[in-house]
Amino acid sequence: MENNRIEEIAPVIFWSIDQGEEGRLSICTLVPPLVKEKKRLLTQNVHLLKEGGKLFNLIYYRELKLGQLRMLLVNEEVAKQGLNSLINTLFIDPEVSPRLYLVIIKGDFEAYIQNQLDKQPNLDYFLYRMFKHYEEKHQGEMSIVNLHTFMKNLHTPLSVPFLPVFKAGKESFTYEGTAFFRHDAMIATASGIDDQIMQLLSNDHYLRLLPIPSLSVTVGHIRSKVRIKLADSSAAVNVELYGRVEEYRGDKDILDHAEATELNDQIQTYLEKHTLELLQKMQRWKVDPLEIGRHTMTPFTKPMSDEAWLEKWQQLKFDVNYDIDIQPFVEKK
Repeated sequence: MENNRIEEIAPVIFWSIDQGEEGRLSICTLVPPLVKEKKRLLTQNVHLLKEGGKLFNLIYYRELKLGQLRMLLVNEEVAKQGLNSLINTLFIDPEVSPRLYLVIIKGDFEAYIQNQLDKQPNLDYFLYRMFKHYEEKHQGEMSIVNLHTFMKNLHTPLSVPFLPVFKAGKESFTYEGTAFFRHDAMIATASGIDDQIMQLLSNDHYLRLLPIPSLSVTVGHIRSKVRIKLADSSAAVNVELYGRVEEYRGDKDILDHAEATELNDQIQTYLEKHTLELLQKMQRWKVDPLEIGRHTMTPFTKPMSDEAWLEKWQQLKFDVNYDIDIQPFVEKK
């Protein structure tokens, strides 16, 4: 019988997985979570995921339980080789919640944790709360994905899995963008304006803030409606976008109707240009995270295979049109 006495077990909040020595995996976790004891990092070099869990229990006085595992942070080099074996191991474990957050890490996450132990003793819990906040509020700032969603996208025809990418340095842990996968292997990352457009077109269809330095403007509270029409050799992407000016440092008088219209036109041209460039990058990466391929499905025909759609996807010509309504800010009365 397993021992589940509270005072003798410790829940695990995260596992970080990196490349280890001689083709092994380097797995680390922080103990003890949510207990007023000095934190320390446990690390093991193993061949198998569950082997790491077993070895952790041999070097820590409490038995570590995966029932509270909430984050799996995987180094990008491991992700490029494929995540299938890792996520399947966790997905079939009845102790592990499908709400487990999956995150891709650039850099050395272990060095970041070691450096922050004394500064932020509950760092693991803070990270979990951050992911939970952005998932629940749908603010379009980060592509937060849990295990259930990733597995659903992975096994759904004409669908592309994606995960958030964070960059870890000794002093910082920052959001980088969205990683796209072909099958279970990481292919490419959309960052900067590409990731912001991804949020508008596919993820939450909402952005709290979109800074555009080249136009000296920050647009906020943006909502979008996306309509895609697929033809034999082309795809029309039409986006209705609503928002308001949150900041403007240019030379236009945006309270003047003509100049505000001119700024709207400039923002529209900017978004159309960068959206088209993003779609063309996706063609080169051979990924379709917008699921345009699903528009080929009809009730009485056999669905197109992923391979056939990829071949067609790479040849498509895109027509991108934005219809935007950006309201200028007004002085409070």
